[in-house]
Amino acid sequence: MRRRTFLAAAPFAAAGLAVRTEAQARPTSIPGFQPAGEETYARPDLRAGDRPVGASFASRSAVYGRSGAAGTAHPLATQAGIEILKAGGSAVDAAIAINACLGFLEPTACGIGGDVYAMLWDPARRKVVGLAGSGRSPRGLSLETVRSRARNGVLPPYGAVTVSVPGAVDGWWALHQRYGRLPWRDLFAPAIALASEGAPVPEIISHYMRRSMANFARRASEMEEAANARAVWGEGPGVGEVFRNPDLARTYRMIAEGGRDAYYDGPIADTIERYFRRIGGWMTRADLAAHRAEWSEPFATDYRGVTVHALGANTQGVATLQMLNMIERFDMRAAGFQSARAIHIAAEAKRLAYEDRARYYADPAFSRVPFEWLVSKDYAAERARLIRPDRVNPSVQPGTAPSRGDTTYFTASDRWGMMVSMIQSNFRGMGSGLVADGLGFMFQDRGQLFALEDGHPNVYAPGKRPFQTIIPGFATKDGGPWLSFGVMGGDMQPQGQSQIVMNCVDFGLDIQAAGDSPRWHHEGSSQRMGEDSPDLGPTGVLRLESGVPAATRQALVDLGWRIGESDGGFGRYQCIEQRMSGDQRVYAGASEMRADGCALAY
Repeated sequence: MRRRTFLAAAPFAAAGLAVRTEAQARPTSIPGFQPAGEETYARPDLRAGDRPVGASFASRSAVYGRSGAAGTAHPLATQAGIEILKAGGSAVDAAIAINACLGFLEPTACGIGGDVYAMLWDPARRKVVGLAGSGRSPRGLSLETVRSRARNGVLPPYGAVTVSVPGAVDGWWALHQRYGRLPWRDLFAPAIALASEGAPVPEIISHYMRRSMANFARRASEMEEAANARAVWGEGPGVGEVFRNPDLARTYRMIAEGGRDAYYDGPIADTIERYFRRIGGWMTRADLAAHRAEWSEPFATDYRGVTVHALGANTQGVATLQMLNMIERFDMRAAGFQSARAIHIAAEAKRLAYEDRARYYADPAFSRVPFEWLVSKDYAAERARLIRPDRVNPSVQPGTAPSRGDTTYFTASDRWGMMVSMIQSNFRGMGSGLVADGLGFMFQDRGQLFALEDGHPNVYAPGKRPFQTIIPGFATKDGGPWLSFGVMGGDMQPQGQSQIVMNCVDFGLDIQAAGDSPRWHHEGSSQRMGEDSPDLGPTGVLRLESGVPAATRQALVDLGWRIGESDGGFGRYQCIEQRMSGDQRVYAGASEMRADGCALAY
C-alpha cells in the first residue's frame, strides 16, 4: 500500500548503513518501548513526518489499557471481545466470542467449518500452553480415490475430496473447559445477534467475499454442489451493504445450548452426514464424533534475549523458529532497517527453512518429524553458512535429518494476565465451496495440502491431519509474557512473524510501527501449495511493498533477486504486548492497517 511518508534517508537504508546515535544506543527494558516524553530512536528511517513522534510511516499509535485488550480483523468482533472481558470473561472467553463473530463477519477467512490453533500464557502455571484443533481426513476416503481426483499431481481447491473434519468448535470447547469463566452459552450471544440482525460489510472483506463467490461460480461444474453457498452469500455483499445469515445464527444457537456435542455428535453432525451422502462426499457422523483437539507443548527458541514460541504438530510453526535461528547469526541492526542486506539475509533464511518445511512437516501421528533437530541452534549454524551476503544462493535443498490465504488471526488479554494468541481458517478462498443444508457455514478445503507421493511424510491417508499453514505467534521475555501476535496469510505467516520479531528486537519499533513497516514476501519452494501454484524457478520471486526504498529494491536486484510486483499478499497482523509500569500491568494493542480490523484496550 502507498504510505504518506517513509524513509527520510533511503540511501542509508539501502546500503545497510546503520546511523547510530546516543539515543539509539541507549538500552530499553522492553524492545521497542520508550518512556513517555523520550523520542524514538534518532535514526534516518525513524523520524517525525506526518506524526510528531515515532516512526514516520506508522498509521496510528498503539492502544493502551490496564484491564484487557483485543485485536481482530473486524471492529465489531473487537468490540464483542472487549464486552466479554468487561463482563468478567477470561481472555479465552473473549477469544471464543470473537471467533464466533468473525465466522459471520469475516467468512472469507474463517468459520466453524475450519480448524483452529492457539497459544496462550497461563498465568497460574506461568508458561505458554498450546492447543491444536486440526481435523482429520474422512476414514472412508482412500488414497486411491484421492489420487483419482488430482490434477497435475495436486488436489483441486473445491469439492468434498479436500474437506477434513472441522476442528474449530471442539477447540473452543477444550479451551473453555480449562480456562473459561463465563457460561458457554453467553459467549455466542454477540455472534447470534450479529448474524440475526445483520451488519454492514467493510471494504476488504467485501472484496474477498465477492471474489470467492465469483470463483465458485466459475468452477461450479467441478463441484458436487454449490447452490447452498449462493443461497447464503449470493454474489457477495457490496461495501457497506448490510448482510445477514439467519442459518448461521440458528446453528450457533444449537451449539450454545448443546455444547460441542451438538456439532460433533448431535443434530449438526446428522445434517452434515446427510449432506455429504447426498452430494457423494465422504464425511460421516463417526468422523466428527471421533475428533478431539490436542493440547500441544510449543517449541521455543531464544532470539537475542527474547523467547519465541511455535506449535509443532502438523503446522508450519517451527519455520518461524528456523528462520530466526539463522537470522540471529547475522548483525541485523548493523545491516540496517529496510536495507537490502537485512532483507536478503532474512529471505535466504526463509528459502532454507521452507525446503525443510516441504521435506519434513506433517502429522507427527503418522511420521516422525525431527522437530528438535530442525529448531536446534547447531542445525541453524550449519544452514546459515549457506547464506552468502553478497549474492543469492542459486539452489537450496532441505537439510539431511539424523537417522533417528485465507485465515483470520486475533488476540485477547484479560485482567488476570492471560494472553491468548489464536488463529482460525477455512483455508483458501472461503473454503471448499460446500455448505451443508441450512447450517450457514462453509467447510474448509485444508486437505488440498496433502502430498500424493508415496513415502512423503505428508502423503494422504484416511484419518490423517493435513499439513497446516495457520500458526499463532507468542513471545516471552524474562520469564513472563511479552507479545501475543500473528501475521495471517498462507506461506506469509512465518515470514511475517519473523519480520515482526526483527522489527521489535533488532530495529526498536513499537508494536504498531512493527506491523505498519513495509514487508517483503518470498514466494517459491519445492512444495506445491495447490493446482494454481506456478513453478517460480530455483530462486523464486521476492515481492516488496511499496514503502521499501527504491535504492533497496535495486540493491536486491544487484544481489540476484527476481523482484515481483506488489500484489497485496503481505499478511494481516494483530498484536498485544504486556509490559509493566511500576507494579501495574499495561497492555498495548496493535492492528493491521492493511485490512478492516482494529485493536481496543480498556
